[in-house]
Amino acid sequence: MDRFGRITAGGIVALAAVVLFFIGLSMAVMPRYNVWQQGLEGKAALARAEQDRQIAIYEADAAAAAADRWAEAEVARARGVAEANRIIADGLGGPEGYLRYLYIEGLKDARSEGVQIIYVPTEAGLPILEAGRAAPALK
Repeated sequence: MDRFGRITAGGIVALAAVVLFFIGLSMAVMPRYNVWQQGLEGKAALARAEQDRQIAIYEADAAAAAADRWAEAEVARARGVAEANRIIADGLGGPEGYLRYLYIEGLKDARSEGVQIIYVPTEAGLPILEAGRAAPALK
């Protein structure tokens, strides 16, 4: 600049040289920066994938442990039901008495629901189960 504040030709050339220097510098540095940045992004993606894989493994292990515990509980429940059935059957005179007890309980349940059941014993002591089918036709 001269003393009147005007830009001289030398100042324009110097300014152009500085601008070109920064353009050249950025052209040399930017590709390396991009490679460096992509490397960091790749490492971050790899770390995320590894963490996701570990989470999936932990969840699968937890699901397997829960399934094992559920199976143990079901086996214990089945053993308890079997033992209870054996105790009841023995108290009622064996499996025949237990089945008769369950039949009578079924009759009670049907009666409480408003169903009319007529029990007609036969010589063998078994009920006639088909007699209830004709009842609706008689009404």
